[in-house]
Amino acid sequence: MSPISAQQSALNPDADSLTPAQRMAERAAIDRSCRTPCLVFFGTSMFWLMLGTILAIIASTKLHTPEFMVSLPFFGDVGLLTFGRIRPAHLNTVIYGWASTAALGVCVWLMARLCRVQVMNTWILVTAGALWNLGVFVGMLGILLGWSTGVEWLEMPTQAAFILFTSYALMSVWAILMFANRKPGHIFVSQWYIFGALFWFPWLYGCVQILLLLQPVEGSVQGIINWWFAHNVLGLWFTPIGLATAYYLIPKVTGKPIHSYYLSILGFWSLALFYSWNGGHHLVNGPVPAWIISVSIVASAMMIIPVVTVAINHHLTMKGSFHLLKTSPTLRFVVFGAMSYTLASLQGISMAFRISNEVTHFTHYTIGHSHVGMYLFFTMMMFGAMYYIMPRLVGWEWPSARLIKIHFWCTAVGGVVMIIALAGGGIEQGLKLVNIWLKEAPTEANPSGTPYSFMEILAGTLPWLWVRTMSGILIFIGHVAFGINFVLMLLRRGERRLTPTLLGEKSSSPKLEAVTA
Repeated sequence: MSPISAQQSALNPDADSLTPAQRMAERAAIDRSCRTPCLVFFGTSMFWLMLGTILAIIASTKLHTPEFMVSLPFFGDVGLLTFGRIRPAHLNTVIYGWASTAALGVCVWLMARLCRVQVMNTWILVTAGALWNLGVFVGMLGILLGWSTGVEWLEMPTQAAFILFTSYALMSVWAILMFANRKPGHIFVSQWYIFGALFWFPWLYGCVQILLLLQPVEGSVQGIINWWFAHNVLGLWFTPIGLATAYYLIPKVTGKPIHSYYLSILGFWSLALFYSWNGGHHLVNGPVPAWIISVSIVASAMMIIPVVTVAINHHLTMKGSFHLLKTSPTLRFVVFGAMSYTLASLQGISMAFRISNEVTHFTHYTIGHSHVGMYLFFTMMMFGAMYYIMPRLVGWEWPSARLIKIHFWCTAVGGVVMIIALAGGGIEQGLKLVNIWLKEAPTEANPSGTPYSFMEILAGTLPWLWVRTMSGILIFIGHVAFGINFVLMLLRRGERRLTPTLLGEKSSSPKLEAVTA
């Protein structure tokens, strides 16, 4: 017996004392108690996903076609459609509107399932969800009207930040109450990551609001704090929730325990130890103390420990079960997201070193790296979680297998193509900026060669930016397919299914065994 299964057996006797029918009934009751708050979070996150994707396509198009929408009636004189407002509106919409809202919904469901108690104080969650979405709406409106703070990842006006912080406080109180009333037994790996994220986010968000907006520090310290937040909001807020999702769903769908309990411990604590030091390597050659950059580079290199341990744990748990990818949309997205987590982390480590950072910084390569983490890893994880959770909330399987396939392939292919375009364009851009890639090679008459001018470098990025826009449209098609399937499920359209949708088996039986596990 593996260490994790042994601990589950020894430390969770209540679960073992239940019959399979009793366990199924317990899970079904928990899912019913989660229905309202989770649907509030998931439903609103879908709205922000669609809006954020549209804003992304507009912003991307304006990079290679600046006159886009300017010549259209009415739109030409609207300042809120300028790139300087659309781009931060897109960024904050997907970060706080889509990603954070979906993450909170997943946290609610996972906490209830892992604590093995029905959701208490539902009003707290509904109120928190309403406030969170109000805060995002106020923030988006403020950015589009020109009231942006100008601080990347924190462009929302401080009024919106106050609303978001109030909502988050309610969520934290609820999580503590749930954990305090959990049934006796093992504290699972996913719970470590969830509580880590719930603790780290207010620390990050609160500190940066004070130090950059309420009582701002001066000089180059602002850059240090801004990069500390921008880097750690991905690594200590989104990453733990994404990994918590993978650690729960991979064993759940495959029916096997996590390969190694001890690797789980190593992965969690090494993430907690090293990631908080990251961010400073983005300031290589900047006007900041050299030791800050050096410490950040070392911490980035040490991130190889949690990355490799998590990758090994997930791969060996999946070993022998990869055939399930054909029939489980959950596994398709979660495994794709887990692989992307490894890619994003290794890419981030390689970017931290001075020799590579001097080429990739200030280029589209950095933007591509952020998309690997936020989209190919985290967003795909949230899609996988919603494919698993929604049937259990609604009591209805996904109506269309075709829409599931369109969603996966459009988002996966579109995401990969976008990353290739941004990475390729960024490397070319960086090599030209530092005069490694010359317009004309050195000759005796011209020993230094002829470098590219800035405008020539800018023009060289245009083909890559066109590919980025096309891939964004492909991703949007996938999102539309997911949105249609989501709405059809809420309306209970299609035929009742006994098994997961991709298996293609239907049944008129009122009992849905497929959605009670």
